[in-house]
Amino acid sequence: METTSQDIIESIRHPSDQEVANVDAWWRANNYLTVGQIYLTSNPLLRRPLEPGDIKPRLLGHWGTSPGLSFIYAHASRLVQKTGQEMIYITGPGHGGPAIVAATYLEGTYTECFPDITRDEEGLRKLFRQFSTPGGIPSHASVTTPGSINEGGELGYALVHGFGAVFDNPDLIALTVVGDGEAETAPLEGSWKSISFLNPARDGAVLPVLHLNGAKIASPTVQGRKDPDEVRRIYEGHGYEVIEVSGHDLPGMHIRFADALGKAYAKIRAIQHAARSVGVVQGQRPHWPMIILRSPKGWTGPETVDGVQVEGTWRSHQVPLSGVKDNPDHLRQLEAWMRSYRPEELFNESGTPTEAVRAINPSGQLRMSAHPAGNGGGGYSPLTLPDWRGLAIDFDPADRGTFKDESTTYLGQLLEQIYRLNPTTFRLFCPDETNSNRLGAVFNASDRTFMEATTNEDIKLSAEGRVMEVLSEHLTHGWLGGYTLTGRHGMFASYEAFGMVSVSQTVQHTKWLEEAISLDWRESVPSFNILLSSTAWRNDHNGFSHQGPGVLSTIVNMRGTIVRTYLPPDANCLLDVSDHIFRTTDRVNVIVQDKQPQFQWLTPDEAHAHCRKGFGIWDWAGNEDLDSGEDPDIVIACAGDIVTMEAVAAAQIIRQRLPHMRVRVVNVVRLQTLSRPKDHPTGMSDQDFAEAFTTTKDVVFCFHGYAGVIHQLVHGRPDVDRFHVRGFREEGTTTTPFDMVVRNKIDRYNLVIDAINNTQRTIRGGADLTRWCTQQLERHERYKVEHLEDMPEVTDWVFEPNPEFS
Repeated sequence: METTSQDIIESIRHPSDQEVANVDAWWRANNYLTVGQIYLTSNPLLRRPLEPGDIKPRLLGHWGTSPGLSFIYAHASRLVQKTGQEMIYITGPGHGGPAIVAATYLEGTYTECFPDITRDEEGLRKLFRQFSTPGGIPSHASVTTPGSINEGGELGYALVHGFGAVFDNPDLIALTVVGDGEAETAPLEGSWKSISFLNPARDGAVLPVLHLNGAKIASPTVQGRKDPDEVRRIYEGHGYEVIEVSGHDLPGMHIRFADALGKAYAKIRAIQHAARSVGVVQGQRPHWPMIILRSPKGWTGPETVDGVQVEGTWRSHQVPLSGVKDNPDHLRQLEAWMRSYRPEELFNESGTPTEAVRAINPSGQLRMSAHPAGNGGGGYSPLTLPDWRGLAIDFDPADRGTFKDESTTYLGQLLEQIYRLNPTTFRLFCPDETNSNRLGAVFNASDRTFMEATTNEDIKLSAEGRVMEVLSEHLTHGWLGGYTLTGRHGMFASYEAFGMVSVSQTVQHTKWLEEAISLDWRESVPSFNILLSSTAWRNDHNGFSHQGPGVLSTIVNMRGTIVRTYLPPDANCLLDVSDHIFRTTDRVNVIVQDKQPQFQWLTPDEAHAHCRKGFGIWDWAGNEDLDSGEDPDIVIACAGDIVTMEAVAAAQIIRQRLPHMRVRVVNVVRLQTLSRPKDHPTGMSDQDFAEAFTTTKDVVFCFHGYAGVIHQLVHGRPDVDRFHVRGFREEGTTTTPFDMVVRNKIDRYNLVIDAINNTQRTIRGGADLTRWCTQQLERHERYKVEHLEDMPEVTDWVFEPNPEFS
């Protein structure tokens, strides 16, 4: 990439009087449209004096941040028009939605996406009427806003999404506005370090604009009140070259901001030119530019209302004039405010934006609201995937359950091949846990990304690396969010308990997809794939803080068109499930699989059939009489790797010690198959459910997570009271692996007792087996304290097949 010519840079930095006038006209038009969206249902061009009937019955929206957002947008559009630079605009202050909707309307993109919102007076009326009203659009820069990839409803993710968008996207700049309220959030505070992972030779650039207007909803912001020198040093300490612009005078602010933006753009192009022509030197991270813009909150709005200062204070945050419908003075002040933008200069007789307004708009896909990166990259491109069977564990079915292996190691090998086959469209994002989660095979294909200095002791760490590791769930999750929403693929891998750190981000991404699929102009995007490993049941060494399966409880509540959860019991099932999710679009896929050595149950062919169905009866683990046509005495069901071992072991105890008690084992891989079809698109049919779980027999269901998840999923099935779910009960500590399951009463001995207690007939010998199981549990309590490990009959246990199925 060549540097932009000095003449163009100079013209950006020093706009002519006419260019300043055009930028100002666009900005005034945007401010006018923003105010109109907040207040009006009719009379959009003020053809007559405002009346109470023109005002919405409920006034919702956020004015305070909006003029600053549109000010930045206007200047960025001018830069794009003059340079042809590919750029997207990410809005951190999400409540400034009306300003961004107005920008897309002025660019024409909004009408292209929503043809009913025409660029005339009637279209303006509909644009105003729909904002933040029933049947309309949200108040945020949300999914319905063309070009947006960041929902502002939950602050904190703008900057991390910006960086995710430009990884492996060398021609793109993500201009990211960070509000000073948003700047106080933990995820945003952590996002500034992302430049330590940005390689200018192969990645695009993020241009942060920290917009300090001084106030949140009802109080000052921290950085808005800090000494400017302190604020500047904060960001210089992160490694940024800080460019500052302050004031409210016009046209002075236009001239100063144009100069700042031109300087920042020249710096970005110089950094990229050097990296792409000379190369990147390890440890010589560039000092990327950022802009700190200080302008009044509610700039150009009412200065005072009812004798109280509004402009420049927190009172301008939402609706500065709240009594417009009933207060004639407020109504007159609103009309004067809107007329101050001189709408007769901005919209022609038909209501179309005038040439003076349209003059700074880029054309076609260079419009920031129309750039393909803001809409799935412009079209879904699938991954090239290897045949997972070439990595699978091939074994004789007679050996099932007799040997252990680390299942996630095989996923690591699959990811390694995906890296090799997709060198610019796939990344793994992991909070410093890639090796810990046994995914280290990826380092055969790529180092970790790092732009800071390295030493001889560092391993697989370089500027050329593409494995994303930083000790932050917020960053790795957010990077992947920006990466997938702009059309690329990846996986976020975390310890299960710490998936809860970023679960709110997971929810927000899910909500984004839930809305996006209903918009025919939104392109499909690669799915957001999550691996939760180092799970609750095998964090016995780390202790209670690392033992928490709460992500599953949260994610199953999300809309079924989007969410899928998978609990593969072994490596081959994990490979099959992973191959599947990497082929999907518009989904949030969650896999829960532990990293420790675990029994391997299914051959590759069996695993494929099992995972495609999502559940299955493991006849080889039970002992029911298939020829009799009678239901078993009890069904032991399981979902999750560790609990599957306990379920199979419990069934084996019953087969061997109480052989005339008939037990069936059902394993569930895709959790939502338990739902009714009307509750989830993958829910099993009534017939499938009856064939698996019968319609009358009791089911002891051992589940990886909290028991309530299963009760929720089987709601509405026949006689759900017969489901006795055992799961994580918030009993944990630093202890042995088997003691973890005992503490939560999901171990094989408690499962056997549960099975006996819940059969519908009295089985001779059941009382003796119950006593034996109780004695085993008492022995376990003594043994673990004395020997600091589990009993040999647990540690040395292997599966012994039912002779009828061997």
